[in-house]
Amino acid sequence: MTSIQSYPDYKPSGVEWLGDVPAHWKVLPNRAVFAEANERNHPEEQMLSVTITQGVIRQKTLLEDSSKKDASRLDRSAYKLVCPGDIAYNKMRAWQGAVGVSEYKGIVSPAYVVQRPRSRACSRYLHYLLRTPMFAKEAERWSYGIASDMWSLRPEHFKMIYSCVPPLAEQNAIVRYLDYADGCIGRYIHGKEKLVALLAEEKQAIIQQAVTRGLDADVRLKPSGVEWLGGVPAHWEVRRLSQIGRFSKGNGGNKGDEVSAGVPCVRYGDLYTTHNCFIRKSRSYILREKVAEYTAIRFGDALFAGSGETIDEIGKSAVNLMQQEAYCGGDVILFRPTRQIEAKYLGYALDCRPSAAQKATMGRGITIMHIYGNQLKYLSLPIPPFAEQSAIAAYLDRETARIDAAAA
Repeated sequence: MTSIQSYPDYKPSGVEWLGDVPAHWKVLPNRAVFAEANERNHPEEQMLSVTITQGVIRQKTLLEDSSKKDASRLDRSAYKLVCPGDIAYNKMRAWQGAVGVSEYKGIVSPAYVVQRPRSRACSRYLHYLLRTPMFAKEAERWSYGIASDMWSLRPEHFKMIYSCVPPLAEQNAIVRYLDYADGCIGRYIHGKEKLVALLAEEKQAIIQQAVTRGLDADVRLKPSGVEWLGGVPAHWEVRRLSQIGRFSKGNGGNKGDEVSAGVPCVRYGDLYTTHNCFIRKSRSYILREKVAEYTAIRFGDALFAGSGETIDEIGKSAVNLMQQEAYCGGDVILFRPTRQIEAKYLGYALDCRPSAAQKATMGRGITIMHIYGNQLKYLSLPIPPFAEQSAIAAYLDRETARIDAAAA
C-alpha cells in the first residue's frame, strides 16, 4: 500500500471529534448530509441487524431460543425499511459502534434508526466515517439515559452531530483506498489466523500424545478398552472418574453478586472465556458475606461447565491451581480427586481430545447443551504412576508455553 500524503492546507473544523480537516472539505451538520427514512409496512422483507463488529448484516434467525416467541409470529408492520446504501444504527448501541451501511434491502426493528445519505454523499464513505472510534465517542456524548446500557442516540440528536464531507470524487477515492487497504489487511489477518490455528492443532496433538502415550516413544502399549483412547502404556491404569474421585454440584447466587475485588469465585462462564486447562487466577469475585451461599473449592479440584451452546464445547473443564480460599457458583460441576493425582496432569488430561470426545457423547439438549456429574463419572482417563504424571505435566508446561508464545 502506498503511504498517505498530507494535504497542503488544513483548517480547524470547529468540532472536537473531527479536529483539523483539509481546507477544501465541508463540515456540515448531519441534517444536511442525511435524511431520516421512516418507511414501514414491508413485513415481507428479510430481517436485518446492525452489529458492533460487522455493521449491517442479514438476520438469519430473529430468536434462536425456541422457548421464546417464534419470530414468524411477530408483527413486522412497524419495522423500518432499509434500502441498499442506507445507513442504519442501533439507538442503544451507536456509542459502541453499532452503525453501518446496508448492502441489502430489508427491514429493521423500530428501535433502529435509518438515515438516507443525500445526493452529494457517498454511503461507503459515511460508513467508514461513522464506524471510527472518534465518532463512537461523539455518539456517546450525544446519547443519554438512566444508565450506560440505556443510553440512546435519538434521530434529532444525530442530526446535530457534525461530519466532514469531502468533494464527492474525493469521497469515492477514499473509499477505493480503504476498501483496498481493508482487503490487504484482511488477507494478512487471515494468514495469521491460519498460522494460529495450526499452532493450536500442534498444541492439542502434543497434549494428546503425552497424556495417552507418555514421553517414552518405545514404551509397550496395551489396549485401553476405551475407543477414544486406543492403546496406552502397559504399566498405566485406565480409570473412570468415579473410581478416582467424587462429584458435587456447585451452588451460588447470581451474577449480581459479582464485585471487582473480594473472595475469588469461579463461574461457569469463566470456564469458557477465561480458563484453559487451569485456573491460575480468578476473574470473578464475591463479597465475604456472600461466601456461605457458594461452594468452596480446593487446589486440585476440577471444575466442569454444566451447560454450553454446542456439543463440541460441553463439559469445558479447568483444574484449580489457586492456593488461596476460593469458591464456585451454580451450573458448575465439581470433581475432587480422592487419590493422589498431579493437578496439572489432570488438567491436561481432562482437556485433551479423547476426553472432549467422551464428553460430547454425554451432552444432552437442543438449543442449550447440558451435562451432569452422573454422566461425567463414566469419563475414562489414563493414569500413569504419580512420578510420570509430574514429568508429563512439566514437559507439557514447557511445550505449551513455547506454542502459546508463538501464537501470541
